[in-house]
Amino acid sequence: MRQPSVIARRVAAASVSLVLAAGAAACGPEDSGAQGAGGDSTPHKGGTLTVLNSQPQQDFDPARLYTSGGGNVPSLVFRTLTTRNRENGAAGAKVVPDLATDTGRPNKDATVWTYTLKAGLKYEDGTPITSADIKYGIERSFAPELSGGAPYLRDWLVGAADYQGPYKDKKGLDAIETPDERTIVFHLNKPEGEFPYLATQTQFTPVPKSKDTGTKYEEHPVSSGPYKVVANDNDGEHLVLERNPYWSASTDAERKAYPDRIDVRSGFDSAVINQRLSASQGKDAAAVTTDTNLGPAELAKVTGDKELAARVGTGHFGYTNYLAFNPTVKPFDNVKVRQAIAYAIDRSSVVNAAGGSALAEPATTFLPNQKSFGYTPYDLFPAGPSGDPAKARQLLKEAGYGNGLTITLTHSNSKDFETSPEIATAVQDALKKAGITVELKGLEDNDYSNRIHDVRTEPGLFLAHWGADWPSGGPFLAPIFDGRQIVKKGANFNTGLLDDKSVNAEIDAINKLTDLDAAAERWGALDKKIGEKALVVPLFHPVYKRLYGKDVKNVVISDWTGVLDISQVAVK
Repeated sequence: MRQPSVIARRVAAASVSLVLAAGAAACGPEDSGAQGAGGDSTPHKGGTLTVLNSQPQQDFDPARLYTSGGGNVPSLVFRTLTTRNRENGAAGAKVVPDLATDTGRPNKDATVWTYTLKAGLKYEDGTPITSADIKYGIERSFAPELSGGAPYLRDWLVGAADYQGPYKDKKGLDAIETPDERTIVFHLNKPEGEFPYLATQTQFTPVPKSKDTGTKYEEHPVSSGPYKVVANDNDGEHLVLERNPYWSASTDAERKAYPDRIDVRSGFDSAVINQRLSASQGKDAAAVTTDTNLGPAELAKVTGDKELAARVGTGHFGYTNYLAFNPTVKPFDNVKVRQAIAYAIDRSSVVNAAGGSALAEPATTFLPNQKSFGYTPYDLFPAGPSGDPAKARQLLKEAGYGNGLTITLTHSNSKDFETSPEIATAVQDALKKAGITVELKGLEDNDYSNRIHDVRTEPGLFLAHWGADWPSGGPFLAPIFDGRQIVKKGANFNTGLLDDKSVNAEIDAINKLTDLDAAAERWGALDKKIGEKALVVPLFHPVYKRLYGKDVKNVVISDWTGVLDISQVAVK
């Protein structure tokens, strides 16, 4: 994930289209399965599902969306070569076939991946879906006017680095071959054992060349999924979906497609969304949200109401909030100072500042604590839940700061309970007990994001967060700790400026593995090795809690997205 502040919000907000929701213990949601009114929780086809959101579903073009697992609302219209497994908890973190017959067949060194499309696939107008359509869909995602999607294909495909899309270069990408209508072959620059995860991104959606209208395609993209777009007002502010008559459940084991119609409305304040879902009056009884969580105050009210509490979906997504150090800035160039801060952190107070234990779980590892990421429990600077100021003082003395020191902590002024003043103040209070005076520097969100992601302006200590593009250690560790991904002029996410040859080599070695379980184990070991360098201090993993209407049934929340999967919901 190259844009954590943006993507994390999308995912957390919309599972997005990502992107997202956030990480937690190696367990699934607390509530799962069918929920419904009148004692009948059996899901049935029919009815209208209303979606109440804060943010509009903008850029509804598969080339422009930055999604994970196919996204949430986008996944109703856009099918991809592979997708996420639509099951509760950890089982939902697996990648499974979608348009393809399997998750891909690699050559010996995972530099060539071959897919075969299922037979009988059709668009909303009844025309067949072909491998050439998928190739074209990918190629148009390289067009500058359709930017916004995941950047991996430009890096991974042979000869794709400078490709400008089919509008300027009609020759297309030689790295993608379509020997027949059902076969597509990808040639990569280097081994990528996790290519099946990448193939869940919406850039792998088929687009018929004859129906491509460029930047206007988002107004009526041609559906390959169970629903088609019948209205898209004000760039996704109001989106109406109805059944695609040519979609066949026999080719799609993942999407249930229970409702006849899905009405997506946005622009609401989060408090209004939660109030409407709580009241569940009229159409709101069959409503959900794909981007609005319960806040601490709202959760306290809901918890005290048995009926409302039964309508809260709880989920976890691969996401970590942490303190980041810039080791080129004094005194953070001294590893003992960084270790002292790690010992001084009071995670109990940080969790409380993030909304309490129902909304945040303490973290001592950078990787989220889920099996798919390769979570390996460790606590290299054990200080208990409340910190160890005595150990921190000892390390400061050894570092030459026996009389304490004064430092600056940069944070965002956004009220996001992640990088916001509440979290910064909790860190400030904890470090004070260890003799460290923390001066807080709050910045407006855009300024904050620009500064922490530019090597030339990066502060010495700041609050940060990262969410995964798919449930694996690769997109979590590589962007943050691979020295070859340091960007000196542009958006940089290797904030610790780590360029360790052994770390880089291990990342390459793991990327060659097509056995994802074996890869996960290696990612976990690498997480611990990097953790010894004390370049970050993990603070907490968010927990996502969202209300849904009283007539909503078949609630499924996977560890891939951490939020309700709209493709599984029924309202009758």
